Amino acid sequence: MPIADSDGTAIYYERHGSGPAILFVHGSGGHHAAWWQQVAALREEFTVITMDLRGFGRSGTPAPAHAGQDGFDAQDFPGDVAAVLDREDLTDTMLVGQSIGSVAALRAALMRPERVGAVVLGHSLGGISHPELRELAAADRAEAVKLPVLDRLLTRQFQQERADLTFLFRQMGTFNAATMQDLRNLDTNGPTLDEIRASGVKVAFLAGEQDAVIGVKTVTRAHELLPGSRLEIVQGAPHSMYWETPEKYNAAVARLRRTLTADKDAA
Repeated sequence: MPIADSDGTAIYYERHGSGPAILFVHGSGGHHAAWWQQVAALREEFTVITMDLRGFGRSGTPAPAHAGQDGFDAQDFPGDVAAVLDREDLTDTMLVGQSIGSVAALRAALMRPERVGAVVLGHSLGGISHPELRELAAADRAEAVKLPVLDRLLTRQFQQERADLTFLFRQMGTFNAATMQDLRNLDTNGPTLDEIRASGVKVAFLAGEQDAVIGVKTVTRAHELLPGSRLEIVQGAPHSMYWETPEKYNAAVARLRRTLTADKDAA
């Protein structure tokens, strides 16, 4: 069973396939198994790595000395990602984050720029510290909280037509010890646009046209503010695009990974 040590906490991960590396970082309701539709589709062309952040899935919970007074310290999540990168001795990796996983992915990339070539911020601004983006994201959240939680993540049509996958989606979170309260400080003191540019790590924003948590306009503005970044907007896709529209999501991820490889070869 592959385990990476993250400052005393055991981090579970899996490695599948071969080729250019893609490491997926799950969101608040996920864990390594949430990427089942991605592993099956991408492992023939890429090395696909999935992992559990501390408090999720099969990973350990933080030792008392590293936990906040009330539980987890989400500021340690980037170190969990970095621990897997180090354990597998990866280079030129593309980190793909989902929602809060994007925040951990971006910070991990800045911690290990020698191991990460690019970061895909899925349905998230990655915790970028910028006054305009904070204001736009806050406005999006204010609208999102008016909806039932499931409606923020999956479309109503999918919930009605795929009751089986909707049920499984909800069950995924029952394997996790971490709670939303534990994630409260994840994007505190996030990186600035200048810090991201100075790192040399490429950034791509991946957004769903029907994302009810963060709007396309907000993500587009982040792309405009970060020169050299890429923007992928998937039509008809919700916040949990990887689950509801996996074919579109997988195609976007594969396209970004191939483009990164092509850019590196041409350099």
